[in-house]
Amino acid sequence: MKIIVDPDKCTGCGECREACPKGGRIWTIDRRNPARASNLEFCHQCMICASKCPEGAIRIIRDDNYEKKSEDPGNP
Repeated sequence: MKIIVDPDKCTGCGECREACPKGGRIWTIDRRNPARASNLEFCHQCMICASKCPEGAIRIIRDDNYEKKSEDPGNP
């Protein structure tokens, strides 16, 4: 899974972090820059962040190969 934030749409409002059950662990908000998702191992893939974004700046892409790579310690 990948979380993509469109820097042209994101205003840094923090709605994504507030809505996310793991908000502070995943989202970094800085009003001078677009929101950034990291530590995706904590993400439950609920997609609440994307649905709550007032600007429609968040896209979530499910990529089975990406998930397998991150879950399989033998596959860097």
